[in-house]
Amino acid sequence: MDNSIRQGYLAAFGAVLIWSGFILVSRMGGISELLSYDVIAIRYATCAALVLPFWFFKFRFKLWQPKFVICSLFGGLGYALFAFQGFETTPGSQSAVLLPGLIPVMIIVLSVIINKQGHPWSKWLGVGIITSGIAVLFLQEFLAQGALFIGHLSLTGAAFCWGIFSVLLSRWQVTPWQATASLAMITCSIYMPIYLLFLPTNISLELINAGLWRDMLLQSFYQGFMATIVQMLLYVRAVQIIGAANMGTMMAMVPVIAGISALFVFDEPAKLSLVIAMAAVSIGVWFANTQYFNRK
Repeated sequence: MDNSIRQGYLAAFGAVLIWSGFILVSRMGGISELLSYDVIAIRYATCAALVLPFWFFKFRFKLWQPKFVICSLFGGLGYALFAFQGFETTPGSQSAVLLPGLIPVMIIVLSVIINKQGHPWSKWLGVGIITSGIAVLFLQEFLAQGALFIGHLSLTGAAFCWGIFSVLLSRWQVTPWQATASLAMITCSIYMPIYLLFLPTNISLELINAGLWRDMLLQSFYQGFMATIVQMLLYVRAVQIIGAANMGTMMAMVPVIAGISALFVFDEPAKLSLVIAMAAVSIGVWFANTQYFNRK
């Protein structure tokens, strides 16, 4: 294997590991003393603080353009509000199946609706397999609880918001740097005043002294730095070397890595429905991204 190709796959695997870790760390935040509103504030305040100097001194562009604001409302604010609400109430292993599984489904379906984009049969097969796997998980939860958790619906909403965001990035030709910088700074500018003035918080000096600072530091480092900046750099690097399709295929590992890790980290039961959903989503994500069947 050529050295540059090897570097591309290493970057892709790094992005997969960080995305898997994002699910675990987000669930840790969900079961900590922090509220979902606190985690969102920590995520975007940290990311904006890190990105601002690079935008201001080196790679500045006109930030408050309508397309960047709209993308930030969906990919930043909407996604975060739904996702972190979901992480509070949904087991980590189920979150690992739902979010990475539903995102490609939403992107494919919404790209047809919004961009009138056509897709090969393999993508629709992937959508069908993912949907079937998630349906098994939902059915088991419905039969066991008599209803779906609000967290399941919240994660579905998060996937929808990220799907809109992804489709608009393609439609408006937004670059990775523009997406990263605008997502961080615009979301922070909109969210932080609302959070500070109107939203509940569980951050207090008493709780910080009692150990909450550890949760805050973890969320700040992972949400604000690893899951936004480092993952984006690795993702873009991988796409440049091995291509978007191969990178997308690598993402099929996320439900398995994050799901199995969550079983051990959070001591969650490995139900048959979860195992079926995990396998189906991973296979479906692979079909939804591979170009193997479309080669001439």
